[in-house]
Parts: sequence; C-alpha cells; structure tokens
Amino acid sequence: MSTREEFYTRIDKDALAPLWTRLKSLVPAEPTPVGIPYLWRYRDIRPHVLESATLISAMEAERRVLILENPSLRGLSQVSNTLYAGVQLLMPGEIAPAHRHTQSALRFILEGSGAYTAVDGEKTLMQRGDFVITPSWTWHHHGNDSSEPTIWLDGLDIPMVAFFNSTFREDHDRVEADVHRPLGDSPARYGQGLLPVGHVARSLNSPVFNYPYARTREALATIAAHDMPDAAHGHLMRYINPLDGGWAMPTIAPTIQLLPNGIETTPYRSTDAKVFVVVEGGGALHLGDQSLVFDESDIFVVPGWVSHHFSTTAETVLFAFSDRVVQEKIGIFREQR
Repeated sequence: MSTREEFYTRIDKDALAPLWTRLKSLVPAEPTPVGIPYLWRYRDIRPHVLESATLISAMEAERRVLILENPSLRGLSQVSNTLYAGVQLLMPGEIAPAHRHTQSALRFILEGSGAYTAVDGEKTLMQRGDFVITPSWTWHHHGNDSSEPTIWLDGLDIPMVAFFNSTFREDHDRVEADVHRPLGDSPARYGQGLLPVGHVARSLNSPVFNYPYARTREALATIAAHDMPDAAHGHLMRYINPLDGGWAMPTIAPTIQLLPNGIETTPYRSTDAKVFVVVEGGGALHLGDQSLVFDESDIFVVPGWVSHHFSTTAETVLFAFSDRVVQEKIGIFREQR
C-alpha cells in the first residue's frame, strides 16, 4: 500500500491534488485581511503629484496619475485586493485625451475649481468634494480651463475586472470625444425627482454622473441637526442611482458620512475593503493598538474584516468607496459591530 506522500506525487502528474490537505486554507473560518491599513498624508503626496507635471504632460501620460499602492501589495497597482486608487493631476490648459475601457471609475475632487470631465457626450464642471462617475465603456476625457491645478482621487474596479479577464480598452481617434448634450442635462432629467416618461436605462450606473458636494454637504448638515448619530458610523449616507434607489455604481459602493466633533465611534468591521478621503475635519482611525491620525484631504484604506473605529477633533466628513455593492449582489457581505 502506498504512503500518502507517494500517492500525492503520483496524482500530481495528472494535474490532481487532494482537497483534504488544503480545505482549511481554501475555506477558512473567517476572512484573512488582504493588504494592510495605510494612510497617505495629502501634504506629503501633493508635492510629488505637482512635480510629475514637470516630467510628463497629461497628453503624453494619457492619465497623469500616481497610484496609491497598498504597502503589502506593491507592484500590483492595488489599494486593496479588489480596488484601485490613484491621484490624478491636470494642469491649467491641459487635456487628458479621450478613451474608454471596461472598468468603471469614480473621481473625487481634492483640489481645484473649474476643470471638467466629459462623459458619454456630456460635460460637467468639477469642484472640490464632488463625486463623479465614469461608467464602463463610455468615452471620456478631462480638461482644465481654469488657472489652477486640479487634483482628484481616481477609484476603479481594475482588480475585479482583471479577475474575470474581461478588460477591453479603446483610444478615441480625436483628443476630445463628442459633447452633444448641454451642461447640466443629466441632473435636470434625472436628479430632480423626475424621470422622462418612457425612459429605458442604458447602463447599470446612475444616469446622474456628478454629485456636487455643495448639495451633499447641505443634506448632511440637515440630517445631523435632527438625528442622533449612529454609534459606529455617525451619519452615514450612500450615493444612489435615482432610477432604482440602488447603489450609484454596479461594482463600487460610494458613501459619505459626517462624524460629529468629539465623537468616538464603536468598533466595526465588514467584509468590504474601503478607501476613505477626509473631506473636512480631522481625527484618528483606531485599529487595535494602532492609531492613524488624519487631516483634511488625507486618504486611507481599511482592508476587509479589519476592526476599526474613529475619534474626531472637529466635525468631520469622510467620503469612501468599497466593493460592498458586489458582495451584496452575490450574498456574501457581512458586518460586525
């Protein structure tokens, strides 16, 4: 009778392996976090972002971006196992040329006023704090007609699309794609509690592709003035698709939350990996014995199933995006308070 090791060696030649030697690692008792919690201080990365403009133009780079790589995932262009994040710069007078790709993207504006993005035939102006969507396989380009640099955070589902080996991309034959709808068309049609009769959705994304921060901030202030904060989240809201009330994007879950001054939230963890931007305020992210102190415009990542909580030194607004929407759709999202 052969030993187990001899058996394993023989079946290996036929591309077979015993499940019983791997079962507990394939199906563990709970998730093992992928990546580490990490914070990028805006005051530290901003000089590097601006310096990049002296080395390469937006036209040559196509997208002049410094990738935010999780320190434990270096070389993979990943902020988490499922998400990509980068900081993009557009100098005055520059255009980032038109292209399209399978990946869905979001932009969260960190600095500047008056630059624009054109998505699927419509242009929108971008201000600090605005949340902007670029749906999968839509032509888009960016331009800066203002007199100051514009910097924003890019968030994409690149690792997810790569997992399915479903990546396609195409460059436009012109620098700027066609713009055939007037400025403000989408919010007028879909963002006022109205919908054209007979409308048929062409995309799983929200038809509103710019969520201005001014309106979002006003809503947060009204809610915070009348509601008690949730113990774990403060006042947490999600960006929605007005057509169905679902998440604004099919693969990325964007949220915005207000944490009152002086709050210390209760510990929380969930299976989705999250990337946060400090829009206003300051405080600390606490992870067991580790604390990461954050300030305005800082960016940090919390991998899935890592327990964390917040404390604040001022009224604080955090934008975040995660893979929660995908996990919910396939029935595997879990959270713990």
